[in-house]
Amino acid sequence: MVLGAMVDAGLDFEWLESEIAKLKVDDYKITHEKVRRGAISGTKVSVETKEQLISRGLADIKKIVTESGISGNAKDLSLQIFEDLARVEAKIHDIPVCDIHFHEVGAIDSIIDIVGTAVGLDELGVEKIHSSKIHVGKGSVECTHGTLSVPVPATLELLRGVPVYSTGIEGEMVTPTGAAILKNVSESFGDMPDMVVEKIGYGAGDKDLGIKSLFRIVLGSTVKG
Repeated sequence: MVLGAMVDAGLDFEWLESEIAKLKVDDYKITHEKVRRGAISGTKVSVETKEQLISRGLADIKKIVTESGISGNAKDLSLQIFEDLARVEAKIHDIPVCDIHFHEVGAIDSIIDIVGTAVGLDELGVEKIHSSKIHVGKGSVECTHGTLSVPVPATLELLRGVPVYSTGIEGEMVTPTGAAILKNVSESFGDMPDMVVEKIGYGAGDKDLGIKSLFRIVLGSTVKG
């Protein structure tokens, strides 16, 4: 949804596709399309892969990122996000970071989500990011660790210090990958700051949770006094 919102706001998809191709991973296809969620249109970016669920360690992912041809800024942000995810997983499971193996987050689509976000922000020239409070949802979700309460432990740990809320909607409103991205790129969480709005993008998701499955980004410049 983050990738879709950036493309919707003007990030060139073919350029994004060429940057992701610099990762040394195979058997995936990335596509985009305009869709509607209720009365609002947005862009849906999809990653299709034939890869079975692979457990990758932090060292494996670092190798993929560092040996790619993406920019230094994008590498640094991607590694920061993955290291934060590894730190949280290590704390939850009470094991050393070097022993952490990602399941869902180690899959090709999640790697593309994180690296794609990093290269996209770099290309768009974004200097500061302010996010809204995080809507986490409620209920339970099935994953490789079994049935977990929403927000799942990794998501909740990543959102320490971040204002969150729930309106009672059943379902996972933010995943560990999404939480890690927002936590590591955002300078603050709350109301929209004073700004001159220049571009708006909507990234579409798949889940039907009773609300529009859209992630909005607003690009603009600082208001000068």
